[in-house]
Amino acid sequence: MSKFIAIDPGISKCGVIIADCKEKKVIEAEVIESNSLLKYIKKKYQNENDLQFLIGNGTSSSYYIKDLNQLLPNLVIAEEKNSTYRAKQRYFEIFPLKGLKCFLPREIFVLNKNLDALAALIIMEDYLKCKFHMSETIDTKTWLK
Repeated sequence: MSKFIAIDPGISKCGVIIADCKEKKVIEAEVIESNSLLKYIKKKYQNENDLQFLIGNGTSSSYYIKDLNQLLPNLVIAEEKNSTYRAKQRYFEIFPLKGLKCFLPREIFVLNKNLDALAALIIMEDYLKCKFHMSETIDTKTWLK
């Protein structure tokens, strides 16, 4: 399987990453409402059934794991310890500060609602033991849904 969908489950929102493992490239990155997760996964699975699904074992994951196990034969449950915290660091690797912004505290530039998709990326990178890069077509504004 060359494509992965990684999910960072949450109570109100979930981060979702779709990546091509051969190219080590993130194709899609979204933050969706938690109550839309199953519908989103069903739609993706219908379009491409050669996907590998990966879900973090953190916040409210047991609810999703139960439902997703019935839908997906290849669901992998992965460790997600400190993924949101580490997503803040990864944010600046992907989107480095430039110019005078380099001298300001990084914390003022990161909003937690942006980090769910990056937390899903951290979960996937930890599981696969490699780093991925972002596709040029990803619009980070979609992460604010």
